[in-house]
Amino acid sequence: MARVLPFLVGILLSYMGLSKAGANGRDDNCTKSHPLIWSIGGIVDLGSRVGKEKEIAMEIAINDSNKSTCSKLALPVRNSSGSSARAASAVLNIVKNEQVQAIIGTLTSSLVEQISEIDNSTKDIPIISLAPFAMYTPWSPQLPPLIHMGSNISLATRCIAAVVGHFRWRKVTAIYEQNNRLSTECCFLTHLSDSLQVVDSVIDHHSSFSRTAIEEELKKLKGKSNRVFILTQSSIEFAVLLFDKAKQMGMMRKGYVWIVSNEIANLFDSVDSQSFSTMQGVIGIKTDYIDSSKSFREFKLKFRHKYRIAYPEEEEFSNPSFFALQAYDATWVVAKAIEKSQGRTNREKFLTTNIHSTNSKGLTGEITFKRGTLLKEETFQIINVVGKSYNAIALWSLNSGFSVGEIGPIYWPGGMQKAPKGWNSTASLGNERKEMRIGIPAKGAFEQFVRVDYDHNLNRTNVTGFSVYVFEKVVRRLPYHLPYIFVPFNGSYDELVEQVYNKKTLDAAVGDTSIMAKRYRFADFSQPYLDSRLVMVVPAKPAGEKLHFTKVFKKEMWATLGALSVFIGFVVWLIERTENPDFENHLGAMLWFSVTVLFSVQKEALRSNLARIVLAPWFFAILIVGASFSAILSSTSTVSQLKQPVIDQNSMVGCDRNSFICSHLVDELNFKQVNVKEIDSIDDYPEAFKTKYIAAAFFVEPHAKVFLAKYCEGYTMAGPTYQLGGFGFVFPKGSPLVNDISEAILQLSENGELNELEKGIFSSNCSSSNDLDQDPSLGLGPFSGLFSITGGIALSAFLITMFRQLRNRRRVSSCLDSTTTIEEIGPPSSGLSDCQCERGNSTLKKDTQLEMC
Repeated sequence: MARVLPFLVGILLSYMGLSKAGANGRDDNCTKSHPLIWSIGGIVDLGSRVGKEKEIAMEIAINDSNKSTCSKLALPVRNSSGSSARAASAVLNIVKNEQVQAIIGTLTSSLVEQISEIDNSTKDIPIISLAPFAMYTPWSPQLPPLIHMGSNISLATRCIAAVVGHFRWRKVTAIYEQNNRLSTECCFLTHLSDSLQVVDSVIDHHSSFSRTAIEEELKKLKGKSNRVFILTQSSIEFAVLLFDKAKQMGMMRKGYVWIVSNEIANLFDSVDSQSFSTMQGVIGIKTDYIDSSKSFREFKLKFRHKYRIAYPEEEEFSNPSFFALQAYDATWVVAKAIEKSQGRTNREKFLTTNIHSTNSKGLTGEITFKRGTLLKEETFQIINVVGKSYNAIALWSLNSGFSVGEIGPIYWPGGMQKAPKGWNSTASLGNERKEMRIGIPAKGAFEQFVRVDYDHNLNRTNVTGFSVYVFEKVVRRLPYHLPYIFVPFNGSYDELVEQVYNKKTLDAAVGDTSIMAKRYRFADFSQPYLDSRLVMVVPAKPAGEKLHFTKVFKKEMWATLGALSVFIGFVVWLIERTENPDFENHLGAMLWFSVTVLFSVQKEALRSNLARIVLAPWFFAILIVGASFSAILSSTSTVSQLKQPVIDQNSMVGCDRNSFICSHLVDELNFKQVNVKEIDSIDDYPEAFKTKYIAAAFFVEPHAKVFLAKYCEGYTMAGPTYQLGGFGFVFPKGSPLVNDISEAILQLSENGELNELEKGIFSSNCSSSNDLDQDPSLGLGPFSGLFSITGGIALSAFLITMFRQLRNRRRVSSCLDSTTTIEEIGPPSSGLSDCQCERGNSTLKKDTQLEMC
C-alpha cells in the first residue's frame, strides 16, 4: 500500500496539470513560446443599442479566441458617442495608448482618411469597418488598410427599389436622421436614386430629421402629395421616436407607406413589443442569415447572458441583432489573422494580408474579401411589422429577384387590404380642400366635347360632353377613389394649361385639349383618348362631268373588259366560220359580234357546242360587271361630286378663337396674321363661308368631323393634313396620375367603350360622304377571278380550234402531194364540201373523201 500511494498521487497531480492546461485551451509550450499580448481596438457608440450589442459580441469573440488559440488578445474599447469627431479622437487615443494591432468600429472611409491625415502612424494598422453600408474605395499607401464588413450599399438600394417597382410607386420621399457624424447619407441617396430610375420611380423629396424637430418635419411631408416614405439611415432609437410621432399625427393610417432600410430593420430582433405597436404595417429590408445553426444558438445564449448582466434594465429584449453577429465575425476574423501572423517580422503587413485572404464561415454567412469588401451575394428578407413582431413576406436577391411572384400577404398601415396608391391628390390643396379642381374650357367652339350649362333652379353647373364622359369612365376604372370637381375656365386653351402649371387654382384640365410640343414645357399629358390631325374644311360646288360614266371603272378595268370582249369574239368567230354562214365576213363579223354580245343583242345563231361553252361564262361575267356598273353609276350620280377651291397663304381662313390653331397658322404654316379670322362658335362658320368672310376653315380632325356631321351639304375636307398629338388630359409636371389615367384610357380603347362613345359624337344623318379622298371607281380586284375563268376557257377553246384546223390542213396537203385531184361535188353550204380524190382511174369512197378533205 505504501508503494502504491505515491504512484496514485503522481497520477492525480499529472491529471490536474493536464486538466488545467486543457481548460485554458493551451499547453505550457504555447504559453512560453508566445508571451506577447495582442490588442484589438474597438470604437463603438455605447449610448446606442447597436453600439452596446457590438461591444458584447466583440467581447464574446475575444473570449472564444483566447480559449481556442495560443494568442492572448485584449479588447480596449472607446466610446465614439455617435460623433465623428469623438470617433476620430478615440482612434488616435487607442493607437497611442493601447498599441493596438487592428481596429474594429463603425468607421467610414471618409473618417479614416481624415484620421490618417492627422496621424500618419495609423496607416499601417488595418481597420475593420462595421458601418451599415459598404462602398468600395480605392486603396492608397497613405491610408490605413480598410476592410468593410457592412452590406453592399448598391444591393441594399436595389432591393428597396425592387419593392417600390413591384407596387408601381412612381415617387418616394427619403428620410434620414440628422447627426454630427460623417456618414453615407449622400452616397445612399445617390445609389437609391439610380436604383429607382430603373423601376421608373424617383425621389420626389428627401429630408434630414433631427430628434427635436420630428413633428415639424412630418407636418411638411404630410402637406405633400407623396405618401411613400423610406427611412434610409437612422438609429433604432430615432426610428422608434419617428414612428411614435407619425402615429400621433395620423401618418400611420390608410394610404401611407413606410419602408425602412436594413440599417433599421436589422435591429428589429432587438426591439421591444411596445415599440412595434407604433410601427404596424411598416415594410423592412432585413439582411438574411441562418439562425438555426448550432453556432448561432450557442452565441445567442452567451450574448443574452452577458447583455442581461451588463444592461439589466433591457433584459426583456436582449436578443442579438444582425449587427452583433457582424461584430463577432469581424473580431473572429482579426483574431484568426493575428494567430497566423505569430512570429513574423513585419506582422502588420502579414496581418492585413491574412485578413484579406480570409475564407471561412461565420455567423452571418460566408466570409471572403475582394478589394476590401465582402465577396458574397447578399439575400434580403422583406418583412412586415404586424402585432408584436414582424413577418417575413418574401426573399430578394440580385440574381433571382423575389423568391415568390407576389409579395405578401401584407398588413398595410391602417389595415388596408390592397397596396396603397402611394400619393394623395388633395394633400397639397390645403386642409379646406378635399377634391381635385379640374379645369374645363367654358368657351370652346365645339360643345359636343365640353358643354357648360348653369341650372338656375338647382343653383349648380352641369358639365357634359364627349371629353367629360371619357374622363368620368376613366376615373371609374382607377383602382382607388379620386374626388374631383369641374371648374369652368373662361380663357384660352394655352392659358388653361398654364393654370395647371402654376397649381394655384387648378390641379388638372379635361377637355378637347390638343397635345402640343410647346405645351409639354408646362404640363404632362395623358395617353391621347382621341387621335387628331390639323385639317382644312372648304365649301365645295358640284363639278359637272361630261364623261362621268367613265369614272365608274378604272382604266385597267376598261382595258381588260375591251380586250376580253375582242378576244372572245375572235375565238367564237374562229370556231363558227367554217360551219356558220353568219360569220363569213372576216373582220366585220368578228368585231360586230364582240360588241353586240356585250349587250346580249347578237343575232348570229351558234352551231358549235364549243362556241357555246366559250360564251356561257362570258355572259355571266357581263351580267355581274353590268350590275356593278349600274349600281356605281347610280350612286355617283345621286351623290354630287364636289369641287374644292384653291387655298394658299393669301386666302382668308378661319379658326376657333380659343384654340392653338390661330397662332399655329401664323407661326408654322406662314399665313398672314390679317388673313387669319377668329371664329367663336361652330354655328358661325356657315355664315362666314356664305359672306366670303373666310374661304376655308382649319380644325383639328375631331372638330372637323363634328362640323361635317352637322352641316352635311356643301362642305368637304380638303388639302394636306398635319399630324398632331391628339386630345389628352392635362396634369402638373411629374403627376403620378398620368400613368394611371393613361392605363385606364388604353383599357377603354381596347374593350371598345371609347369607340362606342366616338360613334355617338360623330354620328350623322347625312346620306353622303364629304370626303373627296374616297375613290368609288372599281378596279380589276373584285372581278379578277371571274375574268381569269372566262379568259382561261376562251384560250382553251382557241387552242383546240387551232389544233383541229392544223390537222385538217395537213391531210389536205397530203392528198395534194400524192398527185390526187380533188373535185368539189357537194354544195359549199354544207359546211364541209364533199371531195373526190382520183388516182388514175380509181375513185375513193365517200367516207374516205370526207376524211381526206
